[in-house]
Amino acid sequence: MVMSKPPSDARIRARNEAKILKAAVKIFSLKGFDGTRIAEIADASGLPKANVYYYFATKEAIYETLVERLLTGWDKTLEHIVADREPREALSAYIHAKLEYSRKHVIESRFFANEMLRGGRFLSSGQKKHMQDITRERVEVIEEWIRQGKMVEVEPNHFFMMLWAATQFYADFTTVAAVTLNKSQLTKNDYDSAYETIVKTVLDGCLITK
Repeated sequence: MVMSKPPSDARIRARNEAKILKAAVKIFSLKGFDGTRIAEIADASGLPKANVYYYFATKEAIYETLVERLLTGWDKTLEHIVADREPREALSAYIHAKLEYSRKHVIESRFFANEMLRGGRFLSSGQKKHMQDITRERVEVIEEWIRQGKMVEVEPNHFFMMLWAATQFYADFTTVAAVTLNKSQLTKNDYDSAYETIVKTVLDGCLITK
């Protein structure tokens, strides 16, 4: 009989941190930073309060970790937008990836939206600069496509904000979207339909086909 190995310290840490973060994002998204207590996070995670402090020294540390992870997830969706791809292929891939992230991370996305509504006070200067830098890189891609005659003249920053808003809506306003579609909740088919609609409406309006 083969005996299973006990979980390593690293696996235990990763598992417990995941429990804490999963519990914390739900409470933060409902109550905000000031309205959330470590004791609530501990209860929701099923771990002792002392364990929460063992993995995260402060409530701020938990909050900042959640923000950082969300930004990392959004960064990955932007990786599709590179100059050596055709704009329709690249932008379609971005829209799909962003909608999938919204579908799979509804609570996390709503948590970040609430943080922005509160003024983004937990965004570090480094995170703000990173957001500006990564947006600027993609703006340069859009500008290159415009120079190549592949896109109509659009203001790239506003173009990205429009795409972000269209895809983010399905996470931040899930209930509104479901009510509009006469459903109790959104399904993957609804996200697929949103993808097709956004791609057709936006890209057919700004891409030049020769």
